Amino acid sequence: MSDDTSDGLRERLARSGEETLGRLAQDLLENPLVSGAIARAFEAREKASQAQELAMGALNIPSAADLERLTRRLRSVSQRLEGIEDGVDRLDRRLEQAARAAQPPDDRLAAIEAQLAKLSADVANLVRTLDAEPVPVPREQERLEVEAPSVSARTARRRTTPR
Repeated sequence: MSDDTSDGLRERLARSGEETLGRLAQDLLENPLVSGAIARAFEAREKASQAQELAMGALNIPSAADLERLTRRLRSVSQRLEGIEDGVDRLDRRLEQAARAAQPPDDRLAAIEAQLAKLSADVANLVRTLDAEPVPVPREQERLEVEAPSVSARTARRRTTPR
């Protein structure tokens, strides 16, 4: 039972201590003298920071803010570069796939080359044939000139033909 009372006492003391600290902080912040001092301290800190940056800039030494900006820009460039590298890798893979797909198998390529050679030979033969002089017709196949039939032969033929 003594443990329960000591735990309860401890909790009550902790609560009352927290309440007391809260009231003290509130009273201090409401005090115009203390709040003015805090405001002046923050202003002095800001002026000191600006003076430090100016002095470091005059000495050409980067300030913490400069280093932070540089770090952010470097991260940004690094991320962009990684994106570009990823894009180049994807493009490289696609080009390799396209190159593999575009190359015909050796057997098919050989068949295409043989067909092309045959067609070239056929075209060459046609050109030689067209450029050559015409072959003379054999005498047996020549047309013989026949004299025009006379008028009397036509009439004689008419008479002999049955009507």
